[in-house]
Amino acid sequence: MEFAFSQEQDAIREAIGKICAQFGDEYWLKKDKEGGFPTELHHALARDGWLGIAMPESHGGSGLGITEAAIMMQTIAESGAGFSGASAVHMNIFGLNPVVVFGTEDQKKRMLPNLIAGKERACFAVTEPNTGLNTTRIKTKAEKKGDKYIVSGQKVWISTAQVAEKILLLARTTPIEECKKPADGLTLFYTDFDRKHVEVHEIEKLGRKCVDSNQVFFDGMPIPEADRIGEEGKGFQYILHGMNPERILIASESVGLGRCALSRATQYAKERIVFDRPIGQNQGIQHPLAANWMALEAANLMVFKAAWLYDSGKPSGAEANAAKYLAGEAGFDACQQAVMTHGGYGYAKEYHVERYLRESLIGRIAPVSPQLVLCFIAERVLGLPKSY
Repeated sequence: MEFAFSQEQDAIREAIGKICAQFGDEYWLKKDKEGGFPTELHHALARDGWLGIAMPESHGGSGLGITEAAIMMQTIAESGAGFSGASAVHMNIFGLNPVVVFGTEDQKKRMLPNLIAGKERACFAVTEPNTGLNTTRIKTKAEKKGDKYIVSGQKVWISTAQVAEKILLLARTTPIEECKKPADGLTLFYTDFDRKHVEVHEIEKLGRKCVDSNQVFFDGMPIPEADRIGEEGKGFQYILHGMNPERILIASESVGLGRCALSRATQYAKERIVFDRPIGQNQGIQHPLAANWMALEAANLMVFKAAWLYDSGKPSGAEANAAKYLAGEAGFDACQQAVMTHGGYGYAKEYHVERYLRESLIGRIAPVSPQLVLCFIAERVLGLPKSY
């Protein structure tokens, strides 16, 4: 049993850390206030070839695993970029996994290189207003007409739709009542984000202002049949291939953000003098921070166990979900404690920890709720009856 990273993996962390060091606290404070996609970070990572870390070498990627991707994403979050930085490159890491696995060679040649090179950005459109996590009930339609599909419907919480040139879209091609199973009849496409047939309305939100979230309305958007991924009606099965990597990466970022917050809180506790002594000398300050460290390290072990299982081709669903749950909670707790350690200053933007706390909620909410993770573990691991 080996817990140490390889020299190559340590080198990834070091290289990503050097890139992120170019984007300090003031950069992210400005992005948090003013918004605007973090193009500079995106370009820096693309320039050094990192956007295709888990993509095939034959199409310009590095051909590495989710373990290496998790190291990269955790380093970005831990640098102080948090979810603002990590979310800016998410799609490149796991989003086009269905294209890699189920796309034709022609599609891979057309679709992957520009994304890897940072020349194109993509958004992932699955979620709808009235379906939530019940993906099989989505209502956006793609009707076949000749050699095209015509898409109409609505999506919500679609990240980077303000800036994306491409879209990975899940839509219903067969009415659910005509399908043997609810999961049938859904089809996956990767195509141009044709703004002549799309309206995008940004959602003002609690945090991560620089990576936009949106409502998206499709009004007869045409998609060439050549942009359909795999078989018609099999799209739901295809997107399942990206769910475990997504959970692992979100978990790694939650740990990274929690570590960043913990580091700031610890340093502040060493330097802040009250009643003629550093507040870090008080057990009331020490003990919560020590507990945060233990929770983050425990969650991190589950993150990299899940990543190892996935990269080894072994079942990883339970571990990926558990990692997402544990890291989401541990990251949030560390960020909350960082604010409390700073006292009143923790509420001030110039100390940055209030942004970490706001962003840490992403790791609890997305891409699956803590409650559904608990349901998954209860049903699939413990063998308890399905509750929903």
